[in-house]
Amino acid sequence: MIPDECEEAVDTSKRQMRGAWLTTVRNLDWPSADDLDAEEQKEELRDQLDAAAELGLNTIFFQVRPTADAVYASEKEPWARYLTGKQGGDPGYDPLKFALEEAHARGLELHAWFNPYRVGWKDPDLKGLADDHPAKKHPDWLVVYDDQGWLDPGNPDVQDWVSDVVLDVVDRYDIDGVHFDDYFYPYPADGEGDFDDDASWKAHGDGYDDRGDWRRANVDALLADIHGRIDETKPWVRFGVSPFGIYRNADSDPDGSDTKGLESYSAQYADTLSWIEQGSVDYLVPQIYWERGFGTADYEELVPWWAEQVEGTGVDLYIGQAAYRVGEDGWKGDDALARQLDFNREHPQVGGDVYYGMSDVLGKAEKAMERLGEDHYAAPALPPAADEGAGHPLPPGGLTAERNDSGGVDLEWDPVEDARGYAVYRLPADAPEDPCELAGSNRLAGVAGSTGFTDDEAGPEEYRYYVTALDRYRDEGAAGGGVEVPAAEGRAAGD
Repeated sequence: MIPDECEEAVDTSKRQMRGAWLTTVRNLDWPSADDLDAEEQKEELRDQLDAAAELGLNTIFFQVRPTADAVYASEKEPWARYLTGKQGGDPGYDPLKFALEEAHARGLELHAWFNPYRVGWKDPDLKGLADDHPAKKHPDWLVVYDDQGWLDPGNPDVQDWVSDVVLDVVDRYDIDGVHFDDYFYPYPADGEGDFDDDASWKAHGDGYDDRGDWRRANVDALLADIHGRIDETKPWVRFGVSPFGIYRNADSDPDGSDTKGLESYSAQYADTLSWIEQGSVDYLVPQIYWERGFGTADYEELVPWWAEQVEGTGVDLYIGQAAYRVGEDGWKGDDALARQLDFNREHPQVGGDVYYGMSDVLGKAEKAMERLGEDHYAAPALPPAADEGAGHPLPPGGLTAERNDSGGVDLEWDPVEDARGYAVYRLPADAPEDPCELAGSNRLAGVAGSTGFTDDEAGPEEYRYYVTALDRYRDEGAAGGGVEVPAAEGRAAGD
């Protein structure tokens, strides 16, 4: 365990959220098409996870329930159509199980991303629902608005169903987090009128004079129920939401932000401040998809506003970044994303960033992500810790470290019981033997998912290596090792 006083002595935190959303709906990120076989899908996913690790990311938000269907083996809902082209079509393997194994092997966390209520679009989604789809089995649950179908958030049976679906995944899979995006109620559509939840409002709206208040209470109840059940089941699994970037404008509520855009409070009925106050979420990722200086919704206004809301609450704040906008006006240049994070540095409440979406991270935003790596992600980062750990894991034993033919260093160590991952530290051989030397990110060489690691970034100098174990809560134990590696052949110490 790194002493607390050491954490206060370093300038750079080694814990930071560095995530990306990996979207499955309509094959936006993965799989690239709905006619790939299992091995082709697996290969694509491996490539994306490799790329995420190489970019210095540490968390993948994997969309496992795009339209009230499943990108995992479920007895509750049918297979997602985006895996085979037909809803209910068995892909021949369990994508979530495979994604977890591959992500963890690379030292990446995986948060299972659910769309709680969306059923899909009219064509072909609503016309081709599988027989075991919840909206097919319970047609009274379905509300069609604009070109989309929704499970009615005001129906208590729907709320119970969604909560049970989420907890089924929590129970059966070794996920690191549960994640919701902003699709609670649909975004308003011109000419479409109001969302038709008259039946559930009439049946369940007693005690509310305002339908908007009732809708917000429905969302609040769902989040509180899921958060409480996760805490009872696997308290190390973190629960978070990525709301639309504007909560309320100041002209609607003096406590709102100095913005002029759509409000999530009255559009998706997301009362984010109540979630913070009630402790219904562990983290928030507001989608601040606007550039610095944008008049309607200025990034430089919204980041400090959100930072102020979470200050002292125990709810972590990460910023949703628009990788998909790189190249547009206001987002040009290789520093399009780096300059957003430059501003974040002024706000210590911001604990990291999540990028939408993975195809853009690897495509149009490729150069911007490379620049980000140079400016902000030069050193690795451990993932944020869960609020309440169960203790600190033991130090790994049996550490060996040897130069390889490429000039890097190969390390191996003995497994630690119940370890989720390991942190590898590289120090100059003459560095003080002081625990505080391991407190910051400047000594962190990498994060490993197993008991081996190759330090390709090692130079030819003499080094001393340590390894710590991370448990399911991301608590870090004491360091083991202190193994020295001589200078590369042909280079004397101190040269």
